Amino acid sequence: MNGVIIIDKPAGRTSHDVVMDIKRTLGLKKAGHTGTLDPLATGVLPVCINEGTKLSQFFSSDKKEYRAAMLLGVKTDTYDVEGKIIAEERPCVCREDIDKALSFMVGKREQIPPPYSAVKYQGKPLYKWTRKGVAVPVLPRSIEIYKLMLEEVNLPQATFRVSCSKGTYVRSICMEIGEMLGCGACLSGLRRIKSGNYSEEEALSFAEKGEKEKKESLTARIIPMADVLPDFPAIQVEKPLAEKLRQGYQPIADGLLHYHIPFLAAGDMLRFVEGRRLVAIAKMLYPSDQMTALDGQEQAIRVLRVFNSE
Repeated sequence: MNGVIIIDKPAGRTSHDVVMDIKRTLGLKKAGHTGTLDPLATGVLPVCINEGTKLSQFFSSDKKEYRAAMLLGVKTDTYDVEGKIIAEERPCVCREDIDKALSFMVGKREQIPPPYSAVKYQGKPLYKWTRKGVAVPVLPRSIEIYKLMLEEVNLPQATFRVSCSKGTYVRSICMEIGEMLGCGACLSGLRRIKSGNYSEEEALSFAEKGEKEKKESLTARIIPMADVLPDFPAIQVEKPLAEKLRQGYQPIADGLLHYHIPFLAAGDMLRFVEGRRLVAIAKMLYPSDQMTALDGQEQAIRVLRVFNSE
């Protein structure tokens, strides 16, 4: 039982809670999610199981898309409605004001994580330092906001959709917008509607299911490891090469010449697949159209991760 399950996380539970529930229900040795959702948030949470946990590192560049509700005129210490209110006033803004503030957020930028977050300082998450009343230096992180679209305004509430890089805090976006508007703001609701290639339509909700039905639903929705990263082109290999790869072999040019290699640039990621089994994730060291020009013994592809036979 290896692969990834796309879960629709319910509100009020941590991402860790969801992972532990799946692990217990399916009797798994290993399980882990690919991107934390706060307890307030709902939506798409990919959960890697058993051998599939080795894939989590390759989700690192996945884009996320959210639908967020923002409460204007309220500032809290956590940047969301579950925190302590530190300032409150009536928001005297219009739709055009909010739209303009959102437009300033788009693009590559530095973002300081919220004081109540899982980002670590000296091995401990920031929220633990904050709860102790200890102020610690927090370095800004490079993020990118690809698109921000205002959907509805019904003061003091406003809803928007945001497409962003992994590691972006939507709570911080709300806080910054509130600062721009001069009235303060915090996050009042959040739903992740897309994570990488996976959308809310594919996510499994099992909050109301009994244990037997939950187990059957989870088992039926496991995505095989060979299918998890469809953006990585696949090279089909025979068993002899598959076994060599699993034993640590780094492919040389001569060993790849009779395989069909799609056009790839140096640095592009790919999958080695044997039938329906994922063998390895690798990175191109040279463009594929230069493969025949290489010295036959030159390493052409760097294998980054291998997977046991399923």
